[in-house]
Formats: sequence, structure tokens, C-alpha cells
Amino acid sequence: MTDAQTSLSLYLDRLTTALSTATAPADPEVDRPDRGIIGGAEADGEIPSLSFLSGAREDHLGVAVCSVDGEITASGTDHAFPLQSISKAFAYGAAIDLHGMDYVDEVVDEEPTGEEFNALSLDPYTKKPKNPLVNIGAIRTHAMLGTTREERTQRLRAVLDAAAGRPLAPHEVTWREELKSADRNYALAYMLRAAGSMTEDAIEVVDGYIEGCSVLTTVTDLAVMAATLASGGTNPLTGQEVFSRVAARQVLSVMLTCGMYDNAGDWVSDVGLPAKSGVGGGIIAGLPSRFGVASYAPQLDLHGNSVRGTLFFERLSADFALHMLDGVEPRELEECARELMDAGTHP
Repeated sequence: MTDAQTSLSLYLDRLTTALSTATAPADPEVDRPDRGIIGGAEADGEIPSLSFLSGAREDHLGVAVCSVDGEITASGTDHAFPLQSISKAFAYGAAIDLHGMDYVDEVVDEEPTGEEFNALSLDPYTKKPKNPLVNIGAIRTHAMLGTTREERTQRLRAVLDAAAGRPLAPHEVTWREELKSADRNYALAYMLRAAGSMTEDAIEVVDGYIEGCSVLTTVTDLAVMAATLASGGTNPLTGQEVFSRVAARQVLSVMLTCGMYDNAGDWVSDVGLPAKSGVGGGIIAGLPSRFGVASYAPQLDLHGNSVRGTLFFERLSADFALHMLDGVEPRELEECARELMDAGTHP
């Protein structure tokens, strides 16, 4: 490892330490990273009961960066946790490559909703879900992946495996538990059928969709998956083409406007990178042609996004001038990290 790479690794180590509840200073006079939010679940976050089934802990925090050349720098835990809604982005890309952009666009729209992720976001005129990254849109997207439950599952799993560069598997306990409380998702699927927007069996589609959400990944896996999108669809570790460039670009486009649920506007303003979150505590983001980034911390805010993951991305974007609209010439992360260390402005 070079000195420059060591600087980036040290930067990530210090930032994860600063954001870790396990190592945060008890002295209230000591500065801690924040985003101007005070008190309660919004500031500290809460771990959903479902996340405990896969071993989530209060002190879990991990981050990773994967360049489009396959260079990985990571810090913190590499605990495996369910993808949850992050899987929606990859299902969307798979649907585009299977059917073509024109067909998919006729079935699922690409507009932000400003609503919660499980809202009935169905256009009253076109009968299309507003976008593929809310539950109703993801259910409709999953239905496009094949004519049978088995075919849909195999296609999604193959895409997830290829994007991560290794075989992944669902967490069966999480999957089975989610099925017990899937009434709202079943209702959304039946609404799609009632509106004439879906003909596939509602139960089978939702069951397969939930299985995809339960697939276990580590934060390193997620960084590689994000880098796959950022590289135009090619996995930087294996060289396998997972998506066409059209599909990768479209996935990132919708992630930018819709990936962080009803907090997407704040995310674009504060971070400025295409991103997708999941209630398992993960967040992925990508800067096209440069790298993918991921974080994992299971405490969620009121939008369903990871609190410390959001803080991580806000600080990373500010320190490295990563916002897509900054108007700053892109620079190598390692070079910027060295400058931060030399100037003493690191976390």
C-alpha cells in the first residue's frame, strides 16, 4: 500500500471513529459531527427490530470505497446485513437490460414522490408507479424479471452476485420474518393488479421481491456494487459486464432523484451523489467513471435512512468536493486525503 492510499485509509478510520457511538466522547463540550438535528430518533437513530435478526449492533459502523480500477479502501465493521431496498436499484437495471428502456418506461415512471417508501405512489392517469425505488414501483419492476417466481429470483440473484463479484445468499430468518408482516406490500401488488398495471400473481411477486431484499452483503460488497454502476455497468474486480451503459446510467439517474426516499431533496443538496439506501442500514453512492462508496450503520432516521451513514457521506462530500454540482475539477481521493492530513483538517 502506498503512502497516499494510507492517507485515505487513515482518513476513513478517523471519520468512522468520530461517527461511532461506541467511541464518541461523553463530554458534551467536545465537538461531534452533526447536521443541526437535536434530540430523539432523528438525531441518534433507532435500530429496527428486524435488523437485530441479522446481528445488528449499536456499535456497528463500516465504510468502503471502491474505484473503477478495483482499488478498495475500507474501515470499520464488515458485518453482513440485508440489502433491503438497495436491491431495488439492481432489479431496475436488470429489467432495463431484459426489456429495453422504452418498455420499462411504459411500465414504471421515474419521478420523485416526496412520499414514504411504502406509500401508494400510483399515477391516477397512467396507472404507473411513480418510480422503481419505492415499494410499489419495485414490486412492479420485480414482476418484469421473468414469467415465473423462479425465473425472477434467479435473474435478480444473478445480477446481485455479478455486481458484488461473488455469490450472495438471502438471510432466511429475515426473509421469513418479513413475509409475516408483508400485508402492505401484498396490498400494493393487488392495487397494481386492480389498476391493470400488473397481471402476475401478487403473492408470488411480493414473496420474490422480499427474498431479494433479504440478501446479505457487507459494506465492501456494496462499494463494489456501487462501483459497478459508476463504471458504466462493468464490475471493476471481475471485469464482467453486469449492466449495459444505458441501464447503469438510468439507474444512477433515478438514484439521484429518488434513491433516498422522502429525503432525496436534502440529500442532493447536501451530498450531491446518486445514492440508494436500505432499512438494513446500508447506503450506496457512485460518482460516475470514478468510484463507488458504501456505508453501513443500522440506526435509522425518520426517513428510513442510516443516520451515521448520512453523516459520513455529508462529511466525505464536503471534504473531497464530491458534489456533482460543485464545479470543481475531480481529483484523486488519495491525493485529497493526504492534503487533509497535512493541513490537519481531517476528522
